[in-house]
Amino acid sequence: MRLLFRVFVALVITVVVVIGGLLLLPGDKLAELVSDQLEAQTGRKLAVSGEVGLSVWPVLGVKAHGVSLSNADWAADQPMLTAESLSIGISAPDLLNGDVRIKSITAKAPHLNLSTDASGQGNWVLTPAIDAAQSLGAEAEGAAEGVGAALSVEALVLSGASVSYAAHGEALVELRNIDLQLKWPEPNGTVDFLVTLHQSEAPVQIKGEIGTFAAFLDGQVASVGATVTMAKDVARFDGRGGINGEASGRLTVKSENIAAALRAAGLAGISLPRGLGQRITAGSDLTYTPDGRLTLRDLTLDLGGNLLTGAVDLTLGAVPHFTAKLEAQDLDFSALTATSGAYAAASPAGSGWSQDRIDASGLTLANGSLELSVASLDTGGVKLGASKLTLSIDNARAVLSFLPLSVFGGTVQGQLVANNRNGLSVGGKLTYAGIRLEQALGQLAGYDRLHGEALGEVQFLGIGNTQDAIMRSLSGKGWLEIGKGFLTGFDLEGLMRSGGGNGGSTVFDGLTASYTLKDGNLDNQDLLISLKAVRADGKGRIGLGAQDLDYLFTPTATAANGGQGLSIPLRITGPWSDPKIRPDLSMVLEAEIDGIEDQATEQLLQKLSEELEVEMAPEQDLGEAIQDGLEQRAKDSLLRLLQGN
Repeated sequence: MRLLFRVFVALVITVVVVIGGLLLLPGDKLAELVSDQLEAQTGRKLAVSGEVGLSVWPVLGVKAHGVSLSNADWAADQPMLTAESLSIGISAPDLLNGDVRIKSITAKAPHLNLSTDASGQGNWVLTPAIDAAQSLGAEAEGAAEGVGAALSVEALVLSGASVSYAAHGEALVELRNIDLQLKWPEPNGTVDFLVTLHQSEAPVQIKGEIGTFAAFLDGQVASVGATVTMAKDVARFDGRGGINGEASGRLTVKSENIAAALRAAGLAGISLPRGLGQRITAGSDLTYTPDGRLTLRDLTLDLGGNLLTGAVDLTLGAVPHFTAKLEAQDLDFSALTATSGAYAAASPAGSGWSQDRIDASGLTLANGSLELSVASLDTGGVKLGASKLTLSIDNARAVLSFLPLSVFGGTVQGQLVANNRNGLSVGGKLTYAGIRLEQALGQLAGYDRLHGEALGEVQFLGIGNTQDAIMRSLSGKGWLEIGKGFLTGFDLEGLMRSGGGNGGSTVFDGLTASYTLKDGNLDNQDLLISLKAVRADGKGRIGLGAQDLDYLFTPTATAANGGQGLSIPLRITGPWSDPKIRPDLSMVLEAEIDGIEDQATEQLLQKLSEELEVEMAPEQDLGEAIQDGLEQRAKDSLLRLLQGN
């Protein structure tokens, strides 16, 4: 809208001032004389390369071909205005009475080169070329009568217009094939205008009115109302605005195809998923300042069924900066995971993680902070309950904080980080309580065999541009406590009774464990599961990246074997989707062999003690004991011989 105002005003000022001078003198030298007069009034040089034609009554008309107007001294070399032809009509009766009343201005294929300097001044600002002796008088006169006060155009028609706009330090913006119709019947009254932008999608029409238009042209704020339509899309603004781009008022927008509207605005290639802007209905109190600051208050935004309310501050630039505080009831962003590829739900256990490249380029589009309070949120991969979240983005690094987050039946506090400055990495530090593990592990890891409420802490870091690479690179640590729960897939009590553990479930009274993460593997050495008559210790590896297991349970029937307990080590190996559970006989046999060796050693020591007639301690070296025994027997025999016995 700001650019269109500049285009419109620049066309009005240059066309009216330029062609107004053409009416002063007739003849072949008219163009040259008018050029001199225009340069004195505006500081710009007018050139007419074609013929100049006149009509006299009832409308005094001038038509010039090949018209151009020079640019500001600091701007580019090309003219500020060019046109194939320019016609102007003036009321002859009013001219006889000494009044210059422009009835109409018509331009064919006009082109404007608009630009601003470092201070923000536009090249469309026309400054009279006057000498120092006239400067004080001109300043006083200019203060009393601005450009707008000197203009009066009943009708302005532009066809096939184009404009190039180069704000200082920013990329060039070009608009082509523009038609403009303007009606200004009263010099101090309201102007009505209709602008049509012929786009490939559909024509865009801007229809509106500006009150006290003469004051508006002189830089004052005036009432503004405008409606923008494209096919079934419509936007309406009612408020006040100025020629420099400042505006305040109420904005309403309704779009059934926002992607088409963005393409019409020159933003092609943007595809929005369902619930995130395919359709938009919005309303807000708006304030915009010429330095690119936009504030939205009393904002209501319906993104195709997802309704948000709140306030937004936005500073435009090469990288926009935003501050937003929004509230919502039930949000459904499940379509985001199906279309963006930025996040993928966990693959079914055993099928492996997704190797599709994650597109995290969205982290570079803007910087700022967002505070969001929701009653519920469905991301497609995870469903949240009543939660408060804050998001901050700084130079492609996003931090999502939970204050707290309701998820998986419990609460989570902490933060998650996604960093795309030098390749993608994700990490976080979270504390949680009341988490239903069958929900959490099922949605995040495709593993739903463990049931119970958990509390604990986890720190993690993953690096890679695919889900598979991230899961295989995970590092970190954490701990876990679970109250009463159960584990499906094997039955510890059945294992202890009959040796068959596959199938069924294990009900436990408590579970505790700590773990470390390295290269996508979770290592645990202190698992403890307490059952009514069984205690289970565990240690081993859980492959988060490879989705496999190599874990050893050692359940002990505490009341068996006369109260000394009976243990049957249980090894779980294989993929998550089909783990194999079997007793670890190697450990049982090792224990049996150790027992047999101990028993045999005890019996041997007893026999040797009897034969050698010496006391042999279990810890004594067997060779030394035999040698000592033989030496003692030799001494006894020698004594009996010497004594004659």
